[in-house]
Amino acid sequence: MDHADARLRADSSAPAVECDAVVIRYGDTTAVDRLSFEAHRGEVLALLGPNGAGKTSTVEALEGYRPVSSGTVRVLGLDPGRDHSALVARIGVMLQRGGVYPTLGPAQVLHLFAAYYGDPEDPDALLDQVGLGHVRRTPWRRLSGGEQQRLSLALALVGRPEVLFLDEPTAGVDPEGRIVVRDLVAAQRDKGLCVLLTTHELDEAERLADRVVIVDKGRLLAEGSPTELASGTSDGSVRFSTDPGLDAADLATAIGPGASVVEERPGAYRLRLPPGTETPPVVASLAGWLAERSLSLGNLRTGQSLEEAYLAITGARAESEPDATPTTGRGRARRTRGRTARGDR
Repeated sequence: MDHADARLRADSSAPAVECDAVVIRYGDTTAVDRLSFEAHRGEVLALLGPNGAGKTSTVEALEGYRPVSSGTVRVLGLDPGRDHSALVARIGVMLQRGGVYPTLGPAQVLHLFAAYYGDPEDPDALLDQVGLGHVRRTPWRRLSGGEQQRLSLALALVGRPEVLFLDEPTAGVDPEGRIVVRDLVAAQRDKGLCVLLTTHELDEAERLADRVVIVDKGRLLAEGSPTELASGTSDGSVRFSTDPGLDAADLATAIGPGASVVEERPGAYRLRLPPGTETPPVVASLAGWLAERSLSLGNLRTGQSLEEAYLAITGARAESEPDATPTTGRGRARRTRGRTARGDR
C-alpha cells in the first residue's frame, strides 16, 4: 500500500467534509443560513440549488477561501481557514473557468502544477486519461471549452487529493468528453476520495452522484440519493412515448378504474394511477394494449428523474412561507424534512 492509499484509508469512518449550522453573511445579506450536511470518503456528493442558493459560498468556505460567520466547517478534520496550509496539499479544486496561463499547453501546465506536490500523479499519463494527449502542446486559449474543462479536472487531480471539489465539471464538454469525466470521477470515488460537485446539469448529477444535497436561500431543503429524492416526490405516474394522438380514454379504461392518460406533448404520455397501484401489472397492460394496435412503446419510465424531483422540491420551497418547513412530496423526501429542520435550527 503506498502513502497515498494509506492516507485515503486512514480514519475512513469519519466524515471527509462537514458543515454544521454554518452561517455566511455579506453585510446584511445571509447567503448561507444554518446549513448542515456531511460528505464521506468513497462518495460523490452533489450540492444542488438555484443561482443565489449559497452553493459557491459554502464550497469556498470548505476550500478555505471564505470565512464563516458562525457554525463549523471541517475538511479531513481540519479547519479550512486556520489550517489552510496543511489542507491545501490534500484537496483538489476544479474551477469552472480560468486559472491557467493562456499561452501554455496542457502538458506544460500539468508538469508545472505537478512540481508543486511531493508525490504527484504522472502528468503525461493523466493527460492521456482526460483525453488531451492529442492537444498536449496547444495553448490553453486555443482549446475548446470542453478541453479546458478536462484540463482543469486534470489539474485538480495531479496532486493526488483526498477530497476533490468540482465546479460544473461537464459544462461545455462534448458527449465523448462527458464520458471521460464521468469515468474519472467514478474512478476517484472507487479509490476512496470524497468528491463534492456543484452543477446545474441535473442529468449529470443523477449519473455522477451517490448522494444529493439540495439547498435554496442558504438552507437545506432535502438530501438523499437521487433515487430516494425522486421516489419521495413521485406521484406514481408512468411515462411513455408512442405515436401521437392516442385514444387516451380507451387506454385508461383498459388499465382500470381510477387511471387517466394525458398527452403532455405529441407522442409523450403520462399515465396517472390510483394510490397504491402496483406498477408491473400496469406496465404489462400498457404494453399489451399498444401491441394490439401495432404501436411501439418507448421511453418507459415508472419514476421521476432527479430533475423532476429537484423542481418539485425547490418549487415547493418557493411557494411556502419564508420560515415554513418546505413541502417536498411523499416518502423519502418528506422524511428529509427532519434533516432540513436540523439544519434550520
